[in-house]
Amino acid sequence: MTFLDKLRAAERRNGSLLCVGLDPEPAKFPAGLKGDASKIYDFCARIVDATADLVIAFKPQIAYFAAHRAEDQLERLMEHMRRHAPHVPTILDAKRGDIGSTAEQYALEAFERYGADAVTLSPFMGFDSVAPYLQHEGKGAFLLCRTSNPGGDDLQGQRLAGIEGQPFLYEHVARLAQGPWNLNGQLGLVVGATYPAEIERVRALAPTVPLLIPGVGAQGGDAAATVRAGWRSDAPIIVNSSRAICYASPNDDFADAARREAIKTRDSLESAKP
Repeated sequence: MTFLDKLRAAERRNGSLLCVGLDPEPAKFPAGLKGDASKIYDFCARIVDATADLVIAFKPQIAYFAAHRAEDQLERLMEHMRRHAPHVPTILDAKRGDIGSTAEQYALEAFERYGADAVTLSPFMGFDSVAPYLQHEGKGAFLLCRTSNPGGDDLQGQRLAGIEGQPFLYEHVARLAQGPWNLNGQLGLVVGATYPAEIERVRALAPTVPLLIPGVGAQGGDAAATVRAGWRSDAPIIVNSSRAICYASPNDDFADAARREAIKTRDSLESAKP
């Protein structure tokens, strides 16, 4: 199955648009694990097991593992997800963006070392920095487009004077992902939930590509507005929540609390479908 096939199958099977982001911070772990970076795998695996029947995808953020020298734990976690939740695709949140020869190595890291189904990328260096990922048949790549951080305006909200119609930079990225860059139907876009009007605009410019939408939960994005702006029956959206689910409880019941929060978020997203 391609990444897109797996994504659509997970949406149908779990009745979900929710992606759980795995951003392990040992300082926020519950009492029995708190402050112990060697327990990153244990913490994340319990979150995965508690929510695997509720999600459209999992999204581990590589920096939270690398900062604690826990790449080996990330490898174990990816294997755990393939073994215990094989129907749920994994998106490695790495936001890589480099020249072709280096991008080839990053692509090997994402797809062969970690076995991810998709990866997040920065398109700032142009198509030759994206193309190596598309050589991996069936894998997905999400380009940063209109991100949820306030500083996104610094570049993404600037107009391109040299292009007809002077589109915003994020609009140009959306057109490229829908059109000439999307050679094998492998591309998606990252659009923040804190900008529902821009989600709607990106969906208009890129009507068929999947949208990865972070920012629901702790970042304050509105779940219902997000779904109304981006969801179409023939174009998946993947709405990510990380901290609100992973740290739903500071106690030993954290996995049960994560499940309850995931159910609440999943149901609110489903109820917002037109």
